[in-house]
Amino acid sequence: MSAHGAAIAQITDLHIKPPGELVCDRVDSAAALARCIDTLNGLLPRPDLVVISGDLADAPVPETYAHLCRLLDKLEIPFAAVPGNHDDRALLRTILPAQPYAQPEGALNSVRTIGGVDVVMIDSSVPGAPYGQLDETTVAWLDATLGTSPQRPALLFLHHPPFATGIGHMDKQNLRNADALAAIVRRHPRARLVAAGHVHRAVVTAFAGITATICPAPNHAVTLDLAGHLPSSFQIDPPAFHLHVWFPGDGFGAVVTHQVPVGSFEGPYPFFAADGRYL
Repeated sequence: MSAHGAAIAQITDLHIKPPGELVCDRVDSAAALARCIDTLNGLLPRPDLVVISGDLADAPVPETYAHLCRLLDKLEIPFAAVPGNHDDRALLRTILPAQPYAQPEGALNSVRTIGGVDVVMIDSSVPGAPYGQLDETTVAWLDATLGTSPQRPALLFLHHPPFATGIGHMDKQNLRNADALAAIVRRHPRARLVAAGHVHRAVVTAFAGITATICPAPNHAVTLDLAGHLPSSFQIDPPAFHLHVWFPGDGFGAVVTHQVPVGSFEGPYPFFAADGRYL
């Protein structure tokens, strides 16, 4: 991205297992991440940062995280990570010691400055629980962090969505204190985006007056069951990730989110011939 803007790629729900193991005996999440990394490395221009918004591991044990690190070694773009409900905070802190964590223990909150925008990583994980909640330290930290630079736009990333999707079994695992997050967002207009993961599906809505998204996953998707007829289940959808692009301008500028498919596809082909004729 040019020096006048910023591009933040978001990948989520990697669900890496120990080498040779499949998620739910079916999904090769390591191969899926490798394909995703190849796509990220091939982007032109490359993103300024890759945000991994939780569930880096499916089985949060040292062997899993060592495998994850070997896979991420091939990513040629700086990255930042925030935990999800499948992760272990202490292990993540150990394997990613260079991350600028805001607290020496507990929640793994952090901030990255990318050009003219702040990327705010919010730890919504609750050890041992599938749902999300911002603890008191995180709520206070987020409020103070957004208050430090009121003129700079900020993009907020966390694992658990603070809104309902209509997929009942996933909505039970949402951010429990979304009202606390909403109050902070309304208090700090420099917050321009709330980007989550957890549902493995691309979703967009409004939250506290700004755009809120859920990023698709590189491996498998939660089944789109709005009628609630199915048990908790997944399916293999086309893999993708989000590319959030901030453009400077009046006020806090503008944020545009692109969905990028993982893989190689035909093209690009021209629309017009050399003589200007539409092909």
